[in-house]
Amino acid sequence: MTVLRFLGLPAAVRKLISVLAALIILTLSPFASFTTQEEASKYMLPGDETFSSDAGACWTVGFSKAVLTPDDVGEKTYYIAGYNSNNPAEGVLDDMYARAVYLDDNTGRGGVVLCAIDCVGLSRHDINEIRALVIESGKIPALKSVNVCATHSHSAIDTQGLWGKSYVSDGKDAEFQKSLKEKAAETIIAAYEARADGTLYYGTADISGKLADTRTPIDFNPLLTRLRFAPADGGKELYVVNMSCHPELLGRGTKNVSADFPAYMGKEIEERTGSEFVFVNGAIGGQISSDRIDDVLKDPDLDCEAYMKQYGREIGEIVLSVADETRIAPLVNIRSQALSIACENTIFKLGKTIGILTNDIEKQKFTAEMNVLTEISYLELGEKQIGMFLIPGELYSEFYSGNFLPAEESANGFAAEYKPLREMTDCEHSFVVGLCNDALGYIIPDNDFLNNEWLGFFDICKDQFGRTHYEETNSVGPNEARVIIDAMDALTACVR
Repeated sequence: MTVLRFLGLPAAVRKLISVLAALIILTLSPFASFTTQEEASKYMLPGDETFSSDAGACWTVGFSKAVLTPDDVGEKTYYIAGYNSNNPAEGVLDDMYARAVYLDDNTGRGGVVLCAIDCVGLSRHDINEIRALVIESGKIPALKSVNVCATHSHSAIDTQGLWGKSYVSDGKDAEFQKSLKEKAAETIIAAYEARADGTLYYGTADISGKLADTRTPIDFNPLLTRLRFAPADGGKELYVVNMSCHPELLGRGTKNVSADFPAYMGKEIEERTGSEFVFVNGAIGGQISSDRIDDVLKDPDLDCEAYMKQYGREIGEIVLSVADETRIAPLVNIRSQALSIACENTIFKLGKTIGILTNDIEKQKFTAEMNVLTEISYLELGEKQIGMFLIPGELYSEFYSGNFLPAEESANGFAAEYKPLREMTDCEHSFVVGLCNDALGYIIPDNDFLNNEWLGFFDICKDQFGRTHYEETNSVGPNEARVIIDAMDALTACVR
């Protein structure tokens, strides 16, 4: 692009030449850098073939955590992920952590792991390397599922490679990536070793006044869900918190590594109760963020650090205010399914070809056609009490609620015809866990998925209503949602 700009070519021509050049590179790209579904799914434990309705005697739960932040931030170059490229970290505001929970219902069918990592996202390939370390250690017998999700902090060290010195350079640090995977695996094993018997509860709180949606339709999950484990021996309690909100409140100008508001939510919980916590994000596609995200992005006088900390503390207070709890029967069921999705995003494919992205991709020889190899999971806790949809990206909330844009208000002029996730479960309560076991960007309804007619994913376009379609440039393609939602519908049906 720099050379083309130097030649004085118009922007549209430069972009079109770039698209054509990218297609040539993709067609001739080395086949060795890609994989197969069999290889990519080697460490994806399938879970329960059918779901059981027979609860165990009690819950056995373990928790552990580990600091991931390297000691030499500010001395060695680490790029902050989430907003701008070429943004080296100058210091550390608060640490990145891996936090792992081990769940066992004592039915003899094995345990389930949920590990949350303070980062913008992790590819399935990287997660499988964590799984491999755990599984091959042999230290957790009868393990039936390992799930790793990203909190999606926009102030953490780049773990995807997209925010390096330039758009065509890798922002990941190899030593940090290796350390992160090793520490995450060690944390999962330590969670198993720290397990204790006890009781598990769930409760919810309305946080609709703390959230905003910056893309139509205005639709988001208004509930915060809290799981609380109380050990029978009186040890530290554990809070697992799910809410749908981008941790991006330090804004574009941040120079310090941070886990953003979930860290300060956790500090409030820890300081007031002495308990541990895990934050798992939800359906944040469509740009679900805090109620003051416009100020974060546009008000130069806003003290983003002070606001972020305050917001986190306020969410922590809400977590602790949940009073109406329900006891969860000791029963955990989970099932996972591998998927193959046509990758239509030329930039995504180019990122894989030049070695920036590590997502599992299958390629047809001597063509530019590629498929992303990913996975979904469905998890239930208790006797039809909690249903959790584990999704490999930033899912638009409409896929859960069914509140899609009508045909006349959509960019493409037709209705979105998807079965809502909430209709796929008969549990009392359900929610989405986003960016789980992969990071595939935004998952967008096809009726409102719009790209530039000539430049495709290389350009952000506007529709006939004047709405900007930025998210499409950070997605796999318009058919991604159909594959994921239909597969989840089939998955939830087959375990009955």
